[in-house]
Amino acid sequence: MKKVRVGSRDSKLAVIQTELVLNEIQKKHPEIEFELITMKTTGDKILDRNLDQIGGKGLFVKELDKALLDGRVDITIHSLKDLPMEISEEIPLVGFSKREDPRDVLIFAEGEKDGDITGCIGTSSRRRMEQLKRIYPHASFRGIRGNVQTRLKKLAEEDYVATVLAKAGLNRLNVYTLNCLNTSNNLCRVFSVEEMIPAAGQGILAIQGRKGEDYSYLEDVCSRKSRIAALTERSFVRSLDGGCSSPIAAYAEVEGDLVKLRGLYYHEPAQDYSVGVKSGAVSDAEKIGIELAKELRAQWM
Repeated sequence: MKKVRVGSRDSKLAVIQTELVLNEIQKKHPEIEFELITMKTTGDKILDRNLDQIGGKGLFVKELDKALLDGRVDITIHSLKDLPMEISEEIPLVGFSKREDPRDVLIFAEGEKDGDITGCIGTSSRRRMEQLKRIYPHASFRGIRGNVQTRLKKLAEEDYVATVLAKAGLNRLNVYTLNCLNTSNNLCRVFSVEEMIPAAGQGILAIQGRKGEDYSYLEDVCSRKSRIAALTERSFVRSLDGGCSSPIAAYAEVEGDLVKLRGLYYHEPAQDYSVGVKSGAVSDAEKIGIELAKELRAQWM
């Protein structure tokens, strides 16, 4: 049997996501044996500061990247939204999973409900915070870091009225069993992608490999739509020099040979943002991201 060593962060969600991808590969390639190697990244260890204060999204992948470059693992699997915009040519992205639900979810503390929120919403994401300010203009905001379980625990024990999480992660963790996503009991609000534009890559799992290696076994398990969406969204963010601290958002929908990109650009001097939509052929995916970025930036000149 062919053996493939797979690197993953050691959080519960990261391991579940990695296993979901590996299960799909194994359905098509039962001859492959996978060895899962988990590790705690710098981003997982430092939870008392926002990512932009400690080095950005690269802190979630630094140790895994090194393991790939050193040959200790053959592939690594990540949430695409956690990856830096610049990827080394030595360890390219070689595949993308089918996209899970890309939307954001506002989960309320016990006794709270949707309406004119005046209390504190927990989020460490400026992208989410800036969009929430328009939806809940009387709310206040404070950072909240940690995995899904940690954030839900903080929501229950600290003075937050609500917190925001990605629906994709909640779905993969089967948090529905905790009854916190039952919309009929007013414990959460699921935002449409128009109300709150997701982070670039949200809901997509990315497979990273080494330059020159054979990854043909991924061809029949990876998603064409996700690959095009990833290219479009990431080109938009990259064109705006969007890093971890930039409240930039992008969501692309692919239908047949067409892709529609919805993007958000935040203009720091004005302390405000603009939103735009651009469509075109999938063959121009990267170009669409670049052009929408130019158009939104030009609105503030």
